[in-house]
Amino acid sequence: MRELRGVGVGRGIAAGPVLRMPDPLPEPAQAPRSGDAEAEKAAVIEALTAVASELADKGRKAGGDAQAVLEAQAMMAQDPGLVDDVNARIDGGSTGERAVFDAFAAFQEMLTGMGGYMAERAADLADVAQRIIARLRGVPAPGVPSSDTPFVLVARDLAPADTALLDLDKVLALVTRDGGPTSHTAILARSKSITAIVGVTGADEIADGTVVLIDSVAGTVTLDPSPAQLADAETRTAELKAIVGAPITDGALADGTKVPLLANLGSPKDAAAAVELGAEGVGLFRTEFLFLDATEAPSVEQQEADYTAVLAAFPGKKVVVRCLDAGADKPLSFLNDAEEENPALGLRGLRSLRANERILRDQLTALARAQAATEAELWVMAPMVADVAETEYFVTLARELGIRVAGVMAEVPSLALMADQVAAACDFVSIGTNDLTQYTLAADRMLGSVAAYQDPWHPAILRLVRMLGEAGRRHSRPVGVCGEAAADPLLAVVLVGLGVTSLSMTPAAFADVRAELLTHTAADAAALAEAALAAPTAAAARDAVRAVVATR
Repeated sequence: MRELRGVGVGRGIAAGPVLRMPDPLPEPAQAPRSGDAEAEKAAVIEALTAVASELADKGRKAGGDAQAVLEAQAMMAQDPGLVDDVNARIDGGSTGERAVFDAFAAFQEMLTGMGGYMAERAADLADVAQRIIARLRGVPAPGVPSSDTPFVLVARDLAPADTALLDLDKVLALVTRDGGPTSHTAILARSKSITAIVGVTGADEIADGTVVLIDSVAGTVTLDPSPAQLADAETRTAELKAIVGAPITDGALADGTKVPLLANLGSPKDAAAAVELGAEGVGLFRTEFLFLDATEAPSVEQQEADYTAVLAAFPGKKVVVRCLDAGADKPLSFLNDAEEENPALGLRGLRSLRANERILRDQLTALARAQAATEAELWVMAPMVADVAETEYFVTLARELGIRVAGVMAEVPSLALMADQVAAACDFVSIGTNDLTQYTLAADRMLGSVAAYQDPWHPAILRLVRMLGEAGRRHSRPVGVCGEAAADPLLAVVLVGLGVTSLSMTPAAFADVRAELLTHTAADAAALAEAALAAPTAAAARDAVRAVVATR
């Protein structure tokens, strides 16, 4: 029996034989082009168009988070800069296949070097290139293998198109060598309630047919588990199914302490499904969908219509909207597309909006109008806020434009270190644990080589959360968490023990988190938080909390 470790997604358990993703298509030959350049270009354009259409169609079928991811891939397939590069390489003597391979590889390398959000797109770009080359060769694109019986899928990484359309009757769980907790594989797996472990060192060595036991809570892949381990997994799986089928109630601890469970949403069309799963409101509504595909900033009227649609779905409930979170790592020609050596630390978030205040003013104006037209309780927050001065700037401007409740996102350590002054200067704080972890531990969110650092259980992160939670208590300000950490059931309890007052997550995680909260009192949560804070590492913090729970 051998055990591999990675970053678990959710709290699922699964066991079954391994089936590996096929290797990528062989690299195209370096041989010079023998055919006509214009014919090669025409064939590439046909392939680009067909792949983009295929991805967009899959996105429409999948819906939800998957649709946004696949539509972004479809745009990559027809990116004008990439098309120009491919054509130039063909004119220089390359075949169409080789030109696509080299152009996409160069763009991938650039994205990886940029880090942050753009690095997370590099794996998506590789999948697009494979699909285009397969189309040019007239062969099927590499994808999820077919099987008559259920299996555990093992891969280097999984393309969004494959993750989004997995046959959940056949795929028991996912194991990937690459990726972290905020990679597309992790995000889509969580949204579809797929048991998954990412960033697993040694995953390449698992042979087809090997029986494995996947425990996403422990983050372990056990090869050739014992009969006793498999029996225990069956028991725990039955318990998890009972939890998912339990009646929907508001989030609360065992002693009745309210802990609202809110939804992270990326577009208005996701609202209905969130309500159906028991969302008590929205803790993070991302507004980037309005901007990222545009050549100019959307008008106040365009924005107002979409904001109104979301607010109308939650009458009488809180809806927290994040202002445009873009900048150098998500370049927009009308906002900031200047090249930066380290865009993850560059002109992004509120910094970028402050440098283009008209865009921020229009967004706040549209939100204020939507607020007036609906019965929802609108809260608005600024992304990537670094200090008190930025907090005061945003809150003052928001109130000037009619926003009643204005807050900030805590995503960089400096804001937590200034927690008391920040809490006094705004109406609420929302902690984005994904970026807070990345910046605190200097660990890129996508790189499998540093995935172990990208763990919100790390005591350094928990101490920053405690600073913000305690400041919130002193100043009577709500402190929420809207990062992926909120979807980890046991960590959610620890966060509440640190002073967090609400949890926002993908709606698919509500049932697990709701059930875990109901097994602990406020005193229990505080004790678990202390146990985690006293640990030296993320793994030790997780183990310490589990040990305390096991003794009760």
